[in-house]
Amino acid sequence: MLTSACPGWVRYAERVLGHPITPHLCTAKSPQQIMGSLVKDYFARRQNLSPDKIFHVIVAPCYDKKLEALREDFPTTLHSSRGADCVLTSGEIVQIMGQSDLPVKDAAVDTLFGDLEEGELRRHDGASSDGYLAHVFRHAAKELFNEDVGEVTYRALRNKDFQEVTLERDGKVLLRFAAACGFRNIQNMVLKLKKGRFPYHFVEVLACAGGCLSGRGQAQAEDGRTDKALLRQMEGIYAHIPVRPAETSAHVQALYQEWLGGADSPRAQETLHTAYGDPGHPAHSRDIKW
Repeated sequence: MLTSACPGWVRYAERVLGHPITPHLCTAKSPQQIMGSLVKDYFARRQNLSPDKIFHVIVAPCYDKKLEALREDFPTTLHSSRGADCVLTSGEIVQIMGQSDLPVKDAAVDTLFGDLEEGELRRHDGASSDGYLAHVFRHAAKELFNEDVGEVTYRALRNKDFQEVTLERDGKVLLRFAAACGFRNIQNMVLKLKKGRFPYHFVEVLACAGGCLSGRGQAQAEDGRTDKALLRQMEGIYAHIPVRPAETSAHVQALYQEWLGGADSPRAQETLHTAYGDPGHPAHSRDIKW
């Protein structure tokens, strides 16, 4: 399985690679798409609002999130408006702040549901721009081999942007996962897959070298390059946020039941999953050339 949360990678897979790549893409919608459904469907109904009365703005680290918001399968059948009405990069937010007198320090911080205190901020496991590999690896190890995995150990192979994680027992590899960032690693991965020499059960794929924190939409230094000092600061801040797996959150479990009628319901399948095209499909007018 190949992850599908990175819109740059998904666009490349759909518009250039097609088969045999797209059948291996995870059908789960990206966090941005799921948040769109959550806001325009669940939140709208709780607030007794029509979805078109909500203007949903996403702040993202890359420009490809703008393309993702325009996917042909969005809006969904759940509502008549797009899940994300506007996508701004973090770099654009910095520009807006620099051009206005917005008193950011005095701005009120709210939550989607209004019942979570600021002190309860939690994050998923994994690095700052991933998390799928660690989560799926632990789940697969437990469900398939009854192995409880504590810390997930990454081992860099060709370069720091291609790392491997394995589960071994008695000298035998039971699971072999990988994380591939940047198009050089993606192209090598695709070549091996096409040649039938692909040893991995699961790969977390991100188009940007260094992951999402290095996205081109991030605030840049004066020379137009990634601000490495700021990057290290963001990584440090993120690492200090306590981890809470989603499956242990009573709020998440209640949301599955109240909103979707259960995690395995037909409504959950429709709301949380999507499908992918191939190069044979008509190109969208907003497609970019890879």
